[in-house]
Formats: sequence, structure tokens, C-alpha cells
Amino acid sequence: MPDRPGERSRSGPFGGVLEQALAGASRPHVFADDIPPGACPDCGGRGWVIGPDDGAGSARRCGCSAREIVPRLQQEAGVPSRYARCTLANFQITGAKRNELLAARTLTERWVEEFLGEAGTFRESGLLFVGPPGVGKTHLAAAALGELIRRYRVRGRFVDFTSLLYQIQSTFDATSPETKRSVLDPVVSTEVLVIDELGAQKPTAWVSEVLYLILNGRYTRRLPTIFTTNYYLEAAPSPQGNPLDRGPSPASPELLSSRIPNLLVSRLWEMARRVEIDSDDYRKVVKSEQLRS
Repeated sequence: MPDRPGERSRSGPFGGVLEQALAGASRPHVFADDIPPGACPDCGGRGWVIGPDDGAGSARRCGCSAREIVPRLQQEAGVPSRYARCTLANFQITGAKRNELLAARTLTERWVEEFLGEAGTFRESGLLFVGPPGVGKTHLAAAALGELIRRYRVRGRFVDFTSLLYQIQSTFDATSPETKRSVLDPVVSTEVLVIDELGAQKPTAWVSEVLYLILNGRYTRRLPTIFTTNYYLEAAPSPQGNPLDRGPSPASPELLSSRIPNLLVSRLWEMARRVEIDSDDYRKVVKSEQLRS
């Protein structure tokens, strides 16, 4: 039987907690003398409420867990303050190309809804938001991560790829308390990862190596990743001539293959569903008008 939404099987990340809770199931409720100071009176701080079940005992997640876990997971995710309050509901559908924005939001909403499969496991594929600056790619990525944290209690992480590279470079200093591995391991292993501005850095050998470690690590672990990028995976069809003519050559600066190795571009086709957003620059069209008003 699949787990209820928001829970895992006992073999998952919360399995140990559940087993500990069930180990104390002989007590059908929490006694006042057993509750540590400041702990929840319903579960005694364990996060699980134990009830009798034909002498074996059963456990359900206490409401205090949601209140305490979600803020902590949100903080650990590291979403920048500018995007911390982004939700799918407050994504602005404005401008002349409203249908493009609505389609992108609808697809993101469906991806979140279907994130927990029938078997009670998380989906493996992510999302790849593609489009010019200012169309809302980062808003949708941060909103999707936030919704997954609130709804399914996932452990997620938001990284700006350029900032991540600088953080790794800082570990080269002999006095740095961090190592390359201590920086990369949480990024590779987190349940859901957002990589913002993929392809923003010049494609040096070192940048490609770091990106390969992240993408290949998550690919082999079957962990979902959400990407945003200004670079397209393939060129648009030529407006004239043969419709199979893909227009610019693969070396075109508009293509992601000009920024990251082709091997990784190939992986992206399998790792994430592409969401192309061809709309107006929200910052330029809307925000500039608000500043002038």
C-alpha cells in the first residue's frame, strides 16, 4: 500500500524515526511527566502520536511536525530572500503573451501534483525552464521547490550555479574550513535540487567538471533536478525552407551546447521536462512602469 502524501515508507528517510516511535507503542498516549519542557503535549517531542492498535501500536505524524519541520526545511533549502515568497499562486500572468506564462504555470502545477507516485515514491524527472531573462523562470523554480517542501516535506536545495562555483573556489584557500566535497555532497544528494542560471559561466574545463559531478551524481541516484537557463537545448525551426532545418548551427550562442558539454545536454533531455517560456521581460515591462508611476 502506498504511503499517504507527505509520508514515506519505513525504509525511507523517516524510517528510523517511525521505528523509534513504534518501539514505544506500548504507551497509548503521552503522560505529562514524560514531556520535556517546551515539547509538544500530544507527542512529547517525538513528532509521532502513538495509539493502540490490537496491542501492536500504530503511529501517525503529529501536527507539530509540520509546524516545526517545514520552516526548518525552508531555511535549509537556501532559497534567496528575493524568491523565498514565490508561489505558483502569485506567479504573474501579464503582458501580451499571457498564454505562454499560463501554460508554464499549469505544467509546473501538474508536475508538483504528480510528484508523489502511486507507489509512494518521488518522481525521478525534474523540470528545465528555458527562456530569455525576466520571464519568470526562477520564480517558477523556487515556487515549485517551496510547494514540494510544504506538501511532501522534501529536503531541497536552491543553488545559483555561479555562486556555487565561487563557493567551491574559496575552498582552495588553505585556511578555508570547507572542502570541495563538503560543498558538493549536499548539492548532489539532496532530494530535490534547483540549479539557477545553468550555462551562465564560461565553459572552461573546470566548470564542466563541476557540472558533470553534480549532474552525473544526481542522474545515477535518480534524484529530480529543476533547472533554469537562458540557453535553448535546440535551435528553432527555420521560418523558411525545409521545416526540418533546425536553423542556427549547434555552435550558436543561444544553444546550451555552446555553454556545457554535449554529454550533459544529452542527460538533460532525460533528467528534466523542458518548459520553454517565450514572453515579455517582466522586469522591463511591468516593474519599470511601477517605478515610473
